[in-house]
Amino acid sequence: MPKDRLAIIPLGGATEIGKNMTVYRVRDRYLVVDCGLMFPDESQLGVDVLIPDVTFLIENRDKVLGIVITHGHEDHIGALPHVLKQVSLPIWATRLTLGMIRRKLHEHGLWGDTDWHLVEDGDRVALGPFEVEFVHINHSVPDSCSLVIRTPLGNVLHTGDFKFDQTPVDGRPADISALARAGSEGILALVTDSTNVDKPGYVPSERVVGLALDGVFRDAPGRIIVATFASNLSRIQQLIQLSEKHGRRVALAGRSMTANVDVARELGYLTVGDATLVRLEDISHLPAAQVTVISTGSQGEPLSALSRMASGDHRQVRIQEGDTVVMSSTAIPGNEGVVWRVINQLFRHGANVFHSPMHPNIHVSGHGNQEELKQMANLARPRYIIPVHGEHRHQELWRRMGETMGYPVIKLDNGDVLELDHQEAEITGKVTHGVVIVDGSGTTDIEDVVLRDRRHLSQDGIFLVVCSVDTETGKVLAGPDCISRGAILTSEEEHVHEEARDRVGQYLNSLPTDSGRDWNEVRQDIRRMVNKLLQQKTGRRPMVVPVIMQA
Repeated sequence: MPKDRLAIIPLGGATEIGKNMTVYRVRDRYLVVDCGLMFPDESQLGVDVLIPDVTFLIENRDKVLGIVITHGHEDHIGALPHVLKQVSLPIWATRLTLGMIRRKLHEHGLWGDTDWHLVEDGDRVALGPFEVEFVHINHSVPDSCSLVIRTPLGNVLHTGDFKFDQTPVDGRPADISALARAGSEGILALVTDSTNVDKPGYVPSERVVGLALDGVFRDAPGRIIVATFASNLSRIQQLIQLSEKHGRRVALAGRSMTANVDVARELGYLTVGDATLVRLEDISHLPAAQVTVISTGSQGEPLSALSRMASGDHRQVRIQEGDTVVMSSTAIPGNEGVVWRVINQLFRHGANVFHSPMHPNIHVSGHGNQEELKQMANLARPRYIIPVHGEHRHQELWRRMGETMGYPVIKLDNGDVLELDHQEAEITGKVTHGVVIVDGSGTTDIEDVVLRDRRHLSQDGIFLVVCSVDTETGKVLAGPDCISRGAILTSEEEHVHEEARDRVGQYLNSLPTDSGRDWNEVRQDIRRMVNKLLQQKTGRRPMVVPVIMQA
């Protein structure tokens, strides 16, 4: 007879920073924590976002009790519109998080059909065999929670993203007493944030950023443009307060920035005087020394407001001599190149640019460093530690740190089924998991061959061979003509086109007159022939597309 044990099943976020989704199973009932997305890397051309594959939830839809959300960041709520279209599930979240979810689901026409539930810090929600307690924690967005998940088979502390800030901007430190109480009851597994496990010490308080930015505001001669994450409302609140202190009006740049500020103001999480905010198009009527622009684009995203300002494509804001630009963030791994490109463009336009690490304390992380991770572990005193929200290196560093503290650390991959009790823990199987791609049209599940073709086109271009033939006789009526884009240099173009036309024409004319000819085979022959020619003459391998029009 199989053992009756708690199961933990990550569908996303176990081995990457993004698309966070964890499933808990108790006696054939399932609870989902978070439903996030991940942004593509440079190889995934034309892809908007990546979301977890939820085939497992669809297959077990009658057993899934719902989704509880830790906080309102995209990597924890961004996949909800796509997932709820596939499997309808109720949602539990705190006030600001639910406000951000509401805006997102409204855009997809889903809010009216969503079964949602508002919770407050300290609430306990009974869901089948689970009881979920929402515990206030510090992070870079208000209303963030850790979750104490109590079950008959053992309790779990799911930390979500966290740090311990002793002087938070909103005046609400983490509820350490609630975490300690949960630890005293007994925690079977600590499922923990791992983002900064490679960084020693503690993360400075968010208030340190305010002090550093105060000096920037004091000395700036002209406009101040600050790029930060649109969800970092504590940072935005400090920027508004500093602007009011230094006699500046505030304009918002970027759709997500405007939307998040609107939600936060509506729900009372952001305080701003009525006279402080101005429309972005009106800042040209104000003296430069009285303007602050809070913008998206801290990661160098090509279509973000700051990137368009830096490239001179923004309609309302052009970077000019005397502007002060603050990059109030650190580059996400993999984004360093595009961030530096934006910084270089800003300097070229004459701006004075503040960026980390050249200017310390203009940004602090929302994720705890090693000592905060240790503090969480010692509050929980778990039987097992399970690192998530990190990559393989983060998992291994957690294992080494846990070993020095006397805690066994279990490293999971997405899709693993970990069954555990107080005696043992073992990976007993694997469920369907993976990545679903969402492209610019909103469609999902793009085939790998499509991305491969996009990469091929981006690297080597395309070479078209076009001709018209008589269907009955196979005789060439027009062409062949050659068209290339991004494939060969202009100096080579005429010669290579001419030789390709000659070779294809000779091949077509050599074919016997036959109305039953396999034109797909002819296209394959032309493709091989032209590929070989281009490789010999140019050293390149563009995508060759033969187009044979039959008349």
